[in-house]
Amino acid sequence: MYISQEGLRKLQEELEKRRSLRAEISQKIQEAKALGDISENAEYQEAITAQSFNEGKIMELEEILRQAEVVSEVPGHRHEVAEVGSQVKVESKFGTQQFTLVGSSEADPGQGFISDESPLGKSFLKHKKGEEIEVQTPKGKIRYKILEII
Repeated sequence: MYISQEGLRKLQEELEKRRSLRAEISQKIQEAKALGDISENAEYQEAITAQSFNEGKIMELEEILRQAEVVSEVPGHRHEVAEVGSQVKVESKFGTQQFTLVGSSEADPGQGFISDESPLGKSFLKHKKGEEIEVQTPKGKIRYKILEII
C-alpha cells in the first residue's frame, strides 16, 4: 500500500492517540463495574463497545503501517507519467479538474485525492501529458485528456 510521508505521519499520530485511549476506556469499564450488575449497565456496555472499536482500529492502523510503502515526494519534481504522488490536471466534459493520486488510506475524493486503486486512479497511472483515456463510471464512459502532471 502506497502512502505519502504526510499520510504516514497522520496514521502514526492516530495510532498513538488510540493507544493512549486504552487507559481512559479501561478506567470507564472499572467505574461501570463498580456500579453493580453489569448485565443491565448501559455505561458498562458502552465502555466495552468503545474498547472493542478502539482495539479494532488499533489493529487496522498497525496493519496499514506494516504494509505501507512511503512514496518519496521531491518538491518541484515533475513526473513524466502519472504515479502515486502525482497531481494530474485533466479536462473532460465536466471541465478542468485536478486530482492527486494517493494510496487508498489517504483517499478523499471530495478533496481531489483519489486512490491509485480506484477506477479513475488506475486509469491515470502510467499515462503521460497529452494522452486521452476513457474511464467507465456509474454515469457511463467519460473521456479525460491529461493536461499536466506535477
